[in-house]
Amino acid sequence: MTEHTALPAGQRNAIGVTLGLLGDEWSLLILREALLGATRFVDWRARLPISNAVLAARLQRLTEAGLFLRGNGYRLTERGADSWSVLLSIWAWEDRWVPSHPERLPDRVHRLCGKPFDPVLVCSACDTAVLATDHTLEGGFGPSGSWERSVPEATTRRRSAGDAGLFPETTALIGNRWSAALVGAAFQGVHRFSDFQRCLNTSPTMVADRIRTLCALGVLGDDYRLTAKGLAFFPVVMCLVGWAQRWYRAAEGPALSYRHLPCGAGFEAALDCSSCGDRLVRKDVVPTS
Repeated sequence: MTEHTALPAGQRNAIGVTLGLLGDEWSLLILREALLGATRFVDWRARLPISNAVLAARLQRLTEAGLFLRGNGYRLTERGADSWSVLLSIWAWEDRWVPSHPERLPDRVHRLCGKPFDPVLVCSACDTAVLATDHTLEGGFGPSGSWERSVPEATTRRRSAGDAGLFPETTALIGNRWSAALVGAAFQGVHRFSDFQRCLNTSPTMVADRIRTLCALGVLGDDYRLTAKGLAFFPVVMCLVGWAQRWYRAAEGPALSYRHLPCGAGFEAALDCSSCGDRLVRKDVVPTS
C-alpha cells in the first residue's frame, strides 16, 4: 500500500478530511468514471455534464489528495482505486432506495459467478455479514475521534445539474457537513433533538433544518430514529470509514475503532457477493446495461 497521509494532532481526523474530499458529487462522479476507464480530460467531458473549470478544479484537488497521478492523462493511484468499495456501496444503496434517477443505473454482475448481485457488508476477519441492527460491533470514537474533529470544513459545493446526479441522495447525506455529522450520530444511537444538538454543537435552527432534510428523504422517521432506508446506508458509512482510516492517520490514533464481537477481531469492512458469497474485488465487478 502506498504511503498514508499523516494528519496533525488536534486537527480534523480521517473522517472529517474524507468527508471534505469525497462528500462532493462531482468528485464521486469523476472517480466513478475513472474506475470505468476515464483517463483523459476529454473522457470526463464526454461522459459528464460538467464545465471545464469545475472538472479542472476537481481533478486538481483529487490529484493533490493523492487519488490521481498526472502524466499522460490522469491515472488512479492505489488510494484512488481503493475508493471502489465506497462507490459500489453507494451504487447499490441508490439503486435500491432512490427510485427516481435522472439516468438509469446499470445492473451489477459478479464476474466470478456470472450472476447479478448486491454487495454484502462483512467482517474482513471472519467473513460474517454485519448489519447496522445486529449489535455485533463494539466501539466508537478512538483517540482522534470527536464530533468536532469529524465534521469537515465548511465549503461551498456546486451541486451538479439535475441530469448529472447518479448520487443525488448520497450527496444530500454526506455532502453537507451537518447532515454527515447527524447521520453519524444517528448510527451511534442518538435520536433526541437535544442530543443531536449537543453532538453537532451548532444552532437549534441548523439541527432542525438537517433533521427536516433527512426526514424528507426517508432516512429518519418521525421519532428521529433511522428508518430501514437509513439503516441500509450502513455499508456506505463503514466503507467510507475504512477508506478514510487506511489513507489518513492522525497522530493520536484512529478516529473510530470497532471490534467484531463474534470473532473478537478489530472490525474492517469488506464486501461479499450476495449470489455466491465470495469476496468482491474491484476487477470482478462488472456493470451491465
